[in-house]
Amino acid sequence: MRPALALIDLDALRHNYRLARQLHGGRAFAVVKANAYGHGAVVCARALAAEADGFAVACVSEALELRAAGVSAPILVLEGVFDREELIEAATQRLWPAVHHLAQVEMIEKTPLPQPLRAWIKVNSGMNRAGFLPQAVPAVWQRLMATGKLEPCGFMSHFARADEPEMPTTTVQIRVFDEATRDLPGERTLANSAAILAWPDAHRDWARPGIMLYGADPLPQGQQPLRPVMTLESRIVAVRDLAVGEPLGYGARFVAQRPTRVGLVAVGYADGYPRAAAEGTPVSVDGQLTSLIGRVSMDVLTVDLTALPQATLGSRVELWGREVPVNRVASAAGTISYELLCNVKRVGFVYQGR
Repeated sequence: MRPALALIDLDALRHNYRLARQLHGGRAFAVVKANAYGHGAVVCARALAAEADGFAVACVSEALELRAAGVSAPILVLEGVFDREELIEAATQRLWPAVHHLAQVEMIEKTPLPQPLRAWIKVNSGMNRAGFLPQAVPAVWQRLMATGKLEPCGFMSHFARADEPEMPTTTVQIRVFDEATRDLPGERTLANSAAILAWPDAHRDWARPGIMLYGADPLPQGQQPLRPVMTLESRIVAVRDLAVGEPLGYGARFVAQRPTRVGLVAVGYADGYPRAAAEGTPVSVDGQLTSLIGRVSMDVLTVDLTALPQATLGSRVELWGREVPVNRVASAAGTISYELLCNVKRVGFVYQGR
């Protein structure tokens, strides 16, 4: 069996959810969209079922997967519905869809629903991606409530730069949101992971922890006691020695400047490890830090074993997890931890702490 594995620590997931809820106060939607950021949405939702106040997903199909798996808690659908059939399904399954443009309002007005719907009006507080302009929010609320088809609406927005604590953008967005929803009844949700950690003024009725659930701190100098949920690991499957001047791998990106002992690792970009990872990206072999050398291939990558004479065939290699923070790998690849975690595939998934 190929040794590339993603080990998923469900106890760490529960720890991170409890921390998010404690730091924020109130209730918290555990964000499990995009297959729980690559960790397995159904398994993660079941692991949190006894304590999560609710869940958040991107689309109705993701929500229906959870319902089919027996998840009965509230599910916030962040993109809302795309057509009448999805709207009826959302009402039938008691999903909580976001409403962020007029076509969705008109759909609710025109579509008979089997039971009342809980909708969340999205305010464009400055990200300018989705949501109603602040001045339009009261009229949208009035139109929705006039249908007689809705339970009390909630209100939500999303931050563009909450992971930049030195920037005033989030303070402005909070003010815009509060002014747009002033005197309108209903619950509020503003805080994503970064806002939970860095912006207490954004704490409202519900939090929406996403990346922090999976143990990656969204802040540049994060100091929170988050526990990594995914460990991506594999094994050394071959060892070779390079003489001075010998190249390694595609494009000869690495050329040995000294006698170099090389370990071949059974994991590559087809498994989700980033091809763009730079020379020197940290890797752990049998608990000892070393680094990536050469270009990442589809199925394998190569690491420097020169200073690790004990490393040999079968040695465990951690690509990210407790020993190598996923944020360090993401930074070395010029991307973010979200992308790395979401891209993991083909490897075996092993769930621990059920």
